[in-house]
Amino acid sequence: MDLFTLLQNHLGAFLLIFARISGIFSTAPIFGGRNVPLMAKAGLALILSYILLPMISQTPQSIPEALLSYVAIVIGEFLIGLIMGFACSFIFHGIQMAGALLDTQIGFGMVNVFDPQFGQQVPLVGNFKYILAILVFLISNSHHLFLSAMFYSFKSIPLTQGVFRPGMADIIVDMVISIFIIAFKISLPVLVSLLLTDVALGILARSMPQMNIFVVGVPGKIIVGIFVLSLALPFYIAFLEVVFSGIFHSMYRLLESFAPR
Repeated sequence: MDLFTLLQNHLGAFLLIFARISGIFSTAPIFGGRNVPLMAKAGLALILSYILLPMISQTPQSIPEALLSYVAIVIGEFLIGLIMGFACSFIFHGIQMAGALLDTQIGFGMVNVFDPQFGQQVPLVGNFKYILAILVFLISNSHHLFLSAMFYSFKSIPLTQGVFRPGMADIIVDMVISIFIIAFKISLPVLVSLLLTDVALGILARSMPQMNIFVVGVPGKIIVGIFVLSLALPFYIAFLEVVFSGIFHSMYRLLESFAPR
């Protein structure tokens, strides 16, 4: 049986596969960016659905014939994909939060750049760290692991058998909390150095009242912040590799929460 005949006989399953992959590509990093054309996302989702159809059609499936029941299942598959994509992208939201915090402390709070990935103004340091994180994500082949996790989801969560359990909310809350933890860890070296700089400037202001400490402090904090950022850059890259492995751990936890028992 060729693939065209298989597609005709399993059109309902194909649309369910397409719905889940479309949900993943709506929120996943790189694939779900606003600068990626909508036609490119839809075309890639169709190609992957076409590739997965022969493997999934070998397992028995109970696709409802009623229209409303089928639409409800399509929405459920799309939501599963959305949550999986969010589980992979939360690290990048933490990076943006760390960049906004660093920009405020260093003195770049008024300097923002337009990021087409998010379609809004983003902090200068945050955008730099985000682009570097994307490069590390691609160089470390984490996008391959993401695609393999997406393929594995159809084995652990068969079509029409995904279950939304209350325990899934605890996993999502843990991921949201980890956004703040990641942002704090990324910005900690610079924050400590700037705190010590503020203490030194305060001592200098008390010992030399005639000095305009504002004129000296603003460029001084910028120099210290950029210097510490350059020193912490190798540790930041190593930290990203560790965090990316935690991304897929969270994704597999979500898959287990959706899987039927």
